[in-house]
Amino acid sequence: MQNRMEQIQFDENIYNTIRQNIRKYRKEKGLTSAQLAEMVDLSHDFIRQIESEKVGYNFSVETFYKISVALDVSLDKLAEKQQANS
Repeated sequence: MQNRMEQIQFDENIYNTIRQNIRKYRKEKGLTSAQLAEMVDLSHDFIRQIESEKVGYNFSVETFYKISVALDVSLDKLAEKQQANS
């Protein structure tokens, strides 16, 4: 158990990782933030805030889930830290 605990590394910037991935996958799907907002029944401004690292707005698990469904990307893919050269 001790070895397992030593190996666990948490993403200290998980919200920023998710923000970057939402933006990445949204663009890959050819969607604007306004289109994504409409798909998940949220305001365009709210989606822009979620994607903005400057605003630093934290969002709910429900919102995270809805966005993953709309983008057809699994939750784990949205939370996956990208390699520096990606």
